[in-house]
Amino acid sequence: MTDLDERIVRTLRDRAEGTVDADRLLRASHARGRRRQLHRRVAAGTALSLIGALGVVGMTGTGLDGLTGRLPWTATTSTGATPVPPRIDGVPGAAADPALVGSDPNVLHFGLDPTQARYLGWEVIRGRTESVRLSVRDDQPVHVEVSSTPELSISVSFGGVEVEAAAPGPQTFDGTIHQASGSVRAMVKSWHPAPGLYARAVILRGDRAGLEQAVKALRWNEAHSCAVPLRLDALPEGAPITSCSVDVSSYPRLVSSEITLARAATEAMFVKYRYASGAGTRTAGNRTVAGRPAFFSGTTLDLLGIPKTVVSATFGLQREDRRPVGVQPGAPRGFTEADATTVLAGARVVEDPTRSESWE
Repeated sequence: MTDLDERIVRTLRDRAEGTVDADRLLRASHARGRRRQLHRRVAAGTALSLIGALGVVGMTGTGLDGLTGRLPWTATTSTGATPVPPRIDGVPGAAADPALVGSDPNVLHFGLDPTQARYLGWEVIRGRTESVRLSVRDDQPVHVEVSSTPELSISVSFGGVEVEAAAPGPQTFDGTIHQASGSVRAMVKSWHPAPGLYARAVILRGDRAGLEQAVKALRWNEAHSCAVPLRLDALPEGAPITSCSVDVSSYPRLVSSEITLARAATEAMFVKYRYASGAGTRTAGNRTVAGRPAFFSGTTLDLLGIPKTVVSATFGLQREDRRPVGVQPGAPRGFTEADATTVLAGARVVEDPTRSESWE
């Protein structure tokens, strides 16, 4: 995964793609300069992209869906009970077997006590990490990332606000709490929840008590499904799902998710779901997919005609934050519009995404 890094959180309309190793997805460089450049580009373009993709209505005097200017990737106040990824019985948690972390893009091997914290999102990246976004106390946002190796992100993005959680180089997981470097007020804890398991929690503009509450809310002996309001019934040959992320920070007004498909060492497709309760139904397209209107532009195919929702498949461009080390920009791509058409023709969205119990 990511965030949703952030975690997300994730762009709602970026049109860049990265190359992927199907067995070690998203082993990308986390160089701070490139991440800052990416987040600036996302912050500048996401709002206009969402408006274009969803045909948002009711914009007079307020932001999206009456959010009074608060954009979806920064909103952390939900207007309803936030979804909880469903529990999977019979699957060990991360504490029992740290090697399971990141082994299945459809499974989170840890969870939260929903009486102590609220989910804002979750993500699994195969061969890499699992993470959750949560809020505690007065909606203080927290990002928790877990791995079976110490290769955790040294930089965490909270919707465009970047926190330097650790310095480059060997990492320390001794459980101490320290102030993050830089001008953003944030606190960080890196520790071993169990032998062979590495975790880092970052709280933005929060305090030590909020961070400790978030850590206490984590549950390491359970597994959960990476549930999303979208199902892909048809995948291109040799292109399995390699990551899953969900953003429910403004649920039920806004829901977004992203599923990554990978094939060979240099091919990736990002399938994105975007729902906004204040949006219209976009129908003006230049393609037809499974009887629905669709719009193709360069490297993105949008599936239209779904009330308040757009499902997109993006391919063919680099994403700086998801390019494996050693793979240069402009490397060959294999995914095509035909592949995107196959994926979207088999896409099934839930009838009502505000009923999270129907997610898969």
